[in-house]
Amino acid sequence: MNAEIPNFPHSAITRDGRGVYTLQIHDAKRLNILSTPVITGLTEAARWIGAQPDARAVVLRGTGDHAFVGGANIFEMAELDPAGGRAFITRLRRLCEAVADIPVPTIARIPGFCLGGGLELAAACDIRLGSRDSQFGMPEVRVGIPSVIHAVLLPGLIGPGATNWLLLTGETVDAEQALRWGFLQFACEPGELDELVERTVAPIVASGPRAVRSQKELLRYWQSSTVEAGLDRSVEAFGDAFTTDEPREYMAPFLARKQAKAS
Repeated sequence: MNAEIPNFPHSAITRDGRGVYTLQIHDAKRLNILSTPVITGLTEAARWIGAQPDARAVVLRGTGDHAFVGGANIFEMAELDPAGGRAFITRLRRLCEAVADIPVPTIARIPGFCLGGGLELAAACDIRLGSRDSQFGMPEVRVGIPSVIHAVLLPGLIGPGATNWLLLTGETVDAEQALRWGFLQFACEPGELDELVERTVAPIVASGPRAVRSQKELLRYWQSSTVEAGLDRSVEAFGDAFTTDEPREYMAPFLARKQAKAS
């Protein structure tokens, strides 16, 4: 039986009949700005979703289509001292880690602005889908601070040269450039983003749920392992897949079609 969805501050969680969860940033101004209360509520919500055994995929989105996340709250940051700065950015780090730790595929739905802490949050997701009017940037140096925490993922996602340009200039790029860099996997016309998200979600939920979770765990392990360690872990994961009936269940329709064609 599915658990009742609790209420978390600044978060609206929905779940469909397939086990697809949507975590929507709620009541965080027009640009879905990440203040401390918003960060804390989203972190709690992401951790709760990650603990749900029926989860098959998670879509992370803002309210409306003006922005995914327009960044962290500059009014709050302007009042920080060194200790407060470390505490604030540690909270944002924990949010990104909570999203990255969700054991099923996470999909960032990105319309409009995706800036600063919002771009870091998107980088923590497995798949990023955007509309062609979306804008991407890490403008922190423009306001006297470096880009940190999950910006560390950017060299692996878009390459060191693109990362250098983005973080050192503080400039923004459009969806076409984000596509060329590989930050976005696909982009669509404004108004078609939900359809694009569904085209990504559908094959995930049609696949073996245990296999998908195992594949995500391997992908994360490969990011920090040696090739040899990654191969060893892969052999174990492949063998473990056969401790359940999931391979037989999901191979059966394919085998039946082949047998029907042969007869």
